[in-house]
Amino acid sequence: MAIGGLLNARRVALTMSTGITRMNHGQGFAANLVTAFLVVVESRWGIPVSTTHVSCSSLFGLGLATRQGKRRTIQAILISWLITLPLAALFAALTYWLSQ
Repeated sequence: MAIGGLLNARRVALTMSTGITRMNHGQGFAANLVTAFLVVVESRWGIPVSTTHVSCSSLFGLGLATRQGKRRTIQAILISWLITLPLAALFAALTYWLSQ
């Protein structure tokens, strides 16, 4: 995870700041406020969430509300989320099986 962060943090930051939707400062503040609220509430309930996923989802909603969401970027992110979960489960199971 650390290596991935070092190699891709800038790309992720650029995608989240300009790649998902156009926004002004107030809209960015609203998306961050929603993200903070949801992460705090879900943490209090013990629900494990990714801050990046919640933030991206807030930006998706902002893009939907303003009709300025960049569909290709949003679709690419959603597809990567759908692919990542089963692949992670498969690799974890395979790693466990090989280590036995």
